[in-house]
Amino acid sequence: MTGRQWLVVLLLLGTGFMLSVDFSILNVAMPEVGEAVGLPFSQLAWIATAYALPAAGFTLLFGRIADLFGRRRMFFIGIGLLAIASVIGGLATSPEVLLAARALQGLATAIATPASLALLITAFSDERQRARVLGLNGALLSGGFTVGALVGGALVSALSWRWAFFINVPVAVLILAVAPLVLRASSAPVGVRLDLPGATTVTLGLLALVYGVTSANPYMLVGGLVLLALFFIIELRSRAPLVAVSILARPTVKWGNLSALIVFSMEPALIFLVTLYLQDALHLSPFDTGLIFGVPGLASIVAGLIAGRIIARRGVRNVLAIGLLVQAGFTAPLLLLGPDPVWLWVLVPALFIGFFGHVTAIVASMVTATSGVADGEQGLATGLLSMTQQVGITIGIPIFGAIAATQAGLIAGLHLALAANVAVTVLAVVLIWNGLRPRSATAAVAGAEAAEA
Repeated sequence: MTGRQWLVVLLLLGTGFMLSVDFSILNVAMPEVGEAVGLPFSQLAWIATAYALPAAGFTLLFGRIADLFGRRRMFFIGIGLLAIASVIGGLATSPEVLLAARALQGLATAIATPASLALLITAFSDERQRARVLGLNGALLSGGFTVGALVGGALVSALSWRWAFFINVPVAVLILAVAPLVLRASSAPVGVRLDLPGATTVTLGLLALVYGVTSANPYMLVGGLVLLALFFIIELRSRAPLVAVSILARPTVKWGNLSALIVFSMEPALIFLVTLYLQDALHLSPFDTGLIFGVPGLASIVAGLIAGRIIARRGVRNVLAIGLLVQAGFTAPLLLLGPDPVWLWVLVPALFIGFFGHVTAIVASMVTATSGVADGEQGLATGLLSMTQQVGITIGIPIFGAIAATQAGLIAGLHLALAANVAVTVLAVVLIWNGLRPRSATAAVAGAEAAEA
């Protein structure tokens, strides 16, 4: 890589790491935050949901806006908004202000993440270099979730929960100071307009869908599905669609996004369930919980460093399937967990190896979902991928939390939810493996003739 490419990598990977830390940093501090601002215990989940709703709902829209109006410009706007939202959150004294700040942080993530990822991918024309930087990005993305828990616990114990917000501000200011010197402005396509009907329906549909899942509201869930179906119809008829249906028909984009949905819904749900186990069953402190999650964070770094090279040697299809199977295979031993601390000897190694497969699968899904896409569509492709990631992170926790809640005891609920986690992941591997099967020359010709007809 050239010197400039190294600077681009350091800047954008650092930004992605900060954004992933931002999602999880308040998770272990929710009780303290709720008590400080007067948020009832029953409403604590809104600290995460207020962030996740706009992060999931607006990502696709802003990914396309970045393609049309400049990725670097949207990146600046997103990071600037994050700094403002973090100041507001750190100064909050009421639930309304706190949740508004979290919603603004989620919106900032929706603006900055697809622009950042598109800038990172388009900085490299060589597929192997892209795989390597996506490997680092995947490691830092997953590591950010675990580091967020560790940092959140440390900040709450040593200083105050407010520093979980304030810590973003100097980092964002540094990024805004350095970025204009490193990032190049992207050229916008000529004569392309923003698909407002499509943008409206997909954004409202995603918001309704995610809210319906997180709040167990069947009416919002059905409304979201109807709006997403309407969005698909609009895209079929639009002259300038927000999402060209042809990109969704590409096997790499389709199956890469499905694998990302599985990766980003299963593992955050696992972290949530294990957090409950550590704090409610084993009665560990938030700081101790964060330390235990630091162990898989180390595996994330190692996997990210070597995943790109493994993909280059073994092929993305093989690595994606094996990574998901390792993730599921080392979730399975957690079905044995009991109420005694001795089970930490099973939990910690399983998390370490499982996260190695998890991050490898993240990298492989990102390479798959963005491969074969023209540079002019990378904002759209990365917007789709970022949206899938955010939706997965958002829906995984409430779905598997609800499965666990069907059982009378915490341990029994944990076992049932983890069994479902493993089963869904294995089923997804079968589908993705078959979906990414190389097409024969005969099938390719038949498909081309059918498309022409």
